[in-house]
Amino acid sequence: MNLSGQTFIGNKTSAKGSKKFFGVDPTTGQNLEVTFTESTTEEIEEAISLAEKAFYAYRKTTNEQRAQFLEAIGDEIMALGDSLLERGSKETALPIARLTGERGRTVNQMKLFASLIRDGWYLEGRIDTAQPDRQPLPKPDVRQMKVPLGPVGVFGASNFPLAFSVAGGDTASALAAGCPVVFKGHPAHPGTSEYVAAAIVKAAQNTGMPEGVFSMIIGTSIDVGSALVKHPSIKAVGFTGSFRGGKALFDLANQRPEPIPVYAEMGSSNPVFILPDAQNTRGAEIGAQLAGSVTMGVGQFCTNPGLTVLPKSEKSGELVSALTESLNQFEGTMLTDGIKGAFNKGVEKFAGNGIKKLTADKNGNGVAGQAYQVAYSTFKSNPALAEEVFGPSTLLVDADDKEEILDLARNLEGHLTATIIGTDKDLAAYGELVEILENKVGRIIFNGYPTGVEVCHSMHHGGPYPATTDSRSTSVGTGAIKRFLRPICFQDMPQNMLPDALKDSNPLGIWRLVDGELKK
Repeated sequence: MNLSGQTFIGNKTSAKGSKKFFGVDPTTGQNLEVTFTESTTEEIEEAISLAEKAFYAYRKTTNEQRAQFLEAIGDEIMALGDSLLERGSKETALPIARLTGERGRTVNQMKLFASLIRDGWYLEGRIDTAQPDRQPLPKPDVRQMKVPLGPVGVFGASNFPLAFSVAGGDTASALAAGCPVVFKGHPAHPGTSEYVAAAIVKAAQNTGMPEGVFSMIIGTSIDVGSALVKHPSIKAVGFTGSFRGGKALFDLANQRPEPIPVYAEMGSSNPVFILPDAQNTRGAEIGAQLAGSVTMGVGQFCTNPGLTVLPKSEKSGELVSALTESLNQFEGTMLTDGIKGAFNKGVEKFAGNGIKKLTADKNGNGVAGQAYQVAYSTFKSNPALAEEVFGPSTLLVDADDKEEILDLARNLEGHLTATIIGTDKDLAAYGELVEILENKVGRIIFNGYPTGVEVCHSMHHGGPYPATTDSRSTSVGTGAIKRFLRPICFQDMPQNMLPDALKDSNPLGIWRLVDGELKK
């Protein structure tokens, strides 16, 4: 297909605006072919109004119909072939192999949510049958299930042009829930976004979905995203990106006459605790592995290990040397000049003040892997050192004893992940650390590394504020569907009027909680 650079309003495209922008090759800084036209207020209004109209038809589609739609999206994405990957690589400097894997993850997310809604248990049907003879008062028939919220606004992430973008987890979970999506394309990869948007629209048409079940607005100004969040027909927002961006959208949504939930995943420093016995038994190995995690994707993962905590041990020097050596061999290209500039500015806070730079300076066009080292006393007195630096760097914090380790953990803000690397001996000695971290993060990794988020039913990709705006929600895994559902209760409703999920005959064949007992 040929790129048009236009807004997607349901099944049609539009380019009424005068503001233009381009995709950019990060390796050269040059504009790529195809001019993109920023969405106008009129186009945004039309897309959202169409989504609201589509909601009343889309929410009535069966689980099977929506499952077929999700699977068709995956098929259409695959049908784009190498053109999608090549454009994605041009716009992000990510290698084809990385994008191929990301495409697979994107398609598999669609299949996973299709499987979830076919099973139907996500509806959480609850039935308490009537007891008309109960004394002193009769008990009514009460039934509850989940229903979709309404049209959802979704913002694409810069660092995952496929898996956290147009057909990413936010879009997949919202569509699975029965909510139309108005997507705000990320300007860092507009061509890639258009390819996928066209695939979704084609899948919607081929499976008979109502027009407006998906639209995509585009642009570089904050006005485009603000208009989406402020529109009264939008009932929830999904966002992956910076703290500044996510918090701004959260505040905007809460200033509306009708506040709406904003599920913003805003990143974190993802502390890694490398315990003493592990350092002593395999310090060099851990150092090299940690460097691989720090530099994976040029450090542009929200789970990048930006904070490494090192209790004093006999062989901690071997770990630090291996980490430094590996990082000194790395140089990569970041997604945009803006992200590169923010990274360079971010590591400036590590200059001086008792902080030692471990890695060598480089003068190349790319960015180098970087590591810094600081004593816990200095770290504790400067809270800014714990804040995320988005890119390939980590700050090593030297702790004198176990109490300093636990004190550091207690003073952490909310993070997406925490990692504990230790032997059985370490884990026995540091059991209290796990208890502390349970209140600080959304996922605890043992003897692994946080980069890499498995898409599965059990995954939780979230965490306490400021990692996200709602610690109860996840943006990865099938639990993500809960963000776009709400409970509805029916009391003494006649059987013929009840939704299939709540009828006594259980035509959907789903698991339900009936009079306190789980039944199918």
